Amino acid sequence: MDINDWRRLLIPYEQAVEELKVKFNGIREEYIRLEEYSPIEYVTGRVKKISSILEKAKRKGIAIEDIEERIEDIAGIRIICQFVKDIDKVVHLIRNRDGKDLKILEERDYIKNIKPSGYRSYHIIIKYPIQTSKGEKEVLTEIQIRTLAMNFWATIEHSLRYKYNKDMPDYIHQRLLNAAEAAFTLDKEMSEIRQEVLKAQEQFEARTNMIAEIFTNIQNLSKINEIKEAGKLYKKFWELWEEGDMEKLEEFNKKLDIMAEVYGAQRLR
Repeated sequence: MDINDWRRLLIPYEQAVEELKVKFNGIREEYIRLEEYSPIEYVTGRVKKISSILEKAKRKGIAIEDIEERIEDIAGIRIICQFVKDIDKVVHLIRNRDGKDLKILEERDYIKNIKPSGYRSYHIIIKYPIQTSKGEKEVLTEIQIRTLAMNFWATIEHSLRYKYNKDMPDYIHQRLLNAAEAAFTLDKEMSEIRQEVLKAQEQFEARTNMIAEIFTNIQNLSKINEIKEAGKLYKKFWELWEEGDMEKLEEFNKKLDIMAEVYGAQRLR
């Protein structure tokens, strides 16, 4: 194969990478527009260099004519998440597309089944249909899903392996293993912190909603002629608010609900 043959061969893979990047970035944008949390932090992609393809084919004993069928990561996209639990959500999103605009061939969980190097990531091998000038062509594509910490570690590890030409000293390999464990510990710690943040947000929203309900109840009661003590109700609310006792505020709100029902019923008589 000459350089033009290679360029012609790689065009569908380049197209697959660009289309998949647009699709997953589109999902991320949808979450953001809806003001919801996005499990996708960002998306990158690449097509393997010709030299890398040839090197892999030689290492695995793959004939040139079999490259497209046997090398699964000529096209690859990487979906980066903030937290480990986000990876499950992204995997679920991809599974939901299976049989629609892509076909899942294999899943490899290197998070539960860590590689000896310490590498962690979730890989999904898919067939992705591309429309070419000669008709539809399905190309193998690898999707890697990992956290920011996993990606940082993998980038450093890849650079070191390239530097040492796969003859990495044992002491560096051990330090990388230690770093991999530290990165995963960081992921777990940040996930726990996130849960605390979400709980705090839920509590804040519940408190905000309850205060809004209290003010609405007092305003509704003040519109009823029989209720003259709206000022007293506001005063009571502020007293409870300054105490900061949410249980007392909840009880106060329940009493307002009962008052609204009672006086509302009286008006209808």
